[in-house]
Amino acid sequence: MHTLYILYSKGLDRYYVGETEDFDVRLEQYNTGYFKDSSTSNASDWEEYLTAFCQDRSYARRVEMFIKRQKNRVFVESLRGDSQKLGSIIKRFM
Repeated sequence: MHTLYILYSKGLDRYYVGETEDFDVRLEQYNTGYFKDSSTSNASDWEEYLTAFCQDRSYARRVEMFIKRQKNRVFVESLRGDSQKLGSIIKRFM
């Protein structure tokens, strides 16, 4: 199983979309500066905004890239309030 996730930083007022095998470890890495030169290294207050489970990494990456291509904050925020919308996106890439 792979986890698709969206994080939010209050300090940056930004969202970050990614995927991982172990969400808790990845979140800790972001908040402790493990990824020194990444776009997430500018904050240490990342928190879980939304998570969804995918069957494997390839599948999770396709959903991640679709969400990133939207480049739309309103779209990202709409996913949290509409589980059917997220579900239909996930099914699209099965």
